Amino acid sequence: MRISAFFPAYNEGMNIVPLAEKTSKVLAGLCEDYEVTIVNDGSKDNTAEVSAELAKRDSHVKVINHPKNMGYGEAVKTGMNNAKFEWVFFTDGDSQFDVSEIKELTALTGKYDLINGYRIKRADPFNRKLNAFMWGTMVKMLFGFKVKDVDCAFKLIKKEIIVKAQIESQGALVCTELLAKAAKMGYKIGEVGVHHYPRKAGTQTGAKLKVIIKAFVELFKLYGKIKKWGKS
Repeated sequence: MRISAFFPAYNEGMNIVPLAEKTSKVLAGLCEDYEVTIVNDGSKDNTAEVSAELAKRDSHVKVINHPKNMGYGEAVKTGMNNAKFEWVFFTDGDSQFDVSEIKELTALTGKYDLINGYRIKRADPFNRKLNAFMWGTMVKMLFGFKVKDVDCAFKLIKKEIIVKAQIESQGALVCTELLAKAAKMGYKIGEVGVHHYPRKAGTQTGAKLKVIIKAFVELFKLYGKIKKWGKS
């Protein structure tokens, strides 16, 4: 098995190096070959610098720098589109997941084409949990696929799904589009529970009002596109 792992990162200078180091160590004991990519989304802190230093020490680590902050969806697309191996794993750069649990996902690759993690107990403030519940309920009603945690940033995906799906979303809808198109194409989607931990450093940005509004605008645009795309 060969895995391309990546992390979208915005101002995660205190989190990204330990995360990438641990991921490299886990994959070294799990894979025939692997790569670990840090997608620095125009960070204003030292994310670029500490990531570059790590890449010098570990030949499996590489860094892609966006010249300016382009948003979560664009960072995820950059990571997916630059992955070179047949399986692609990603999680967020905030270290709220234990990357050693990648093993729980790889154990299911013989049965599924996309393995979606779901947070056993979400370690976020109440408002984020409420937003996620309402968002997930609406998304599943619109697109008809059934997963417990649509936006859980702990996924293992066949690269061929990414190539065929041609993800267009620029914001928070990127995971929804990926799952919706994978389901439309008939790929098998599996789920596994993973642990979620409180953020230790840095600041969350996903709950900002402008991010939420943009996500809802994108959602209804995507709904129309998916209906047409499914018939093409």
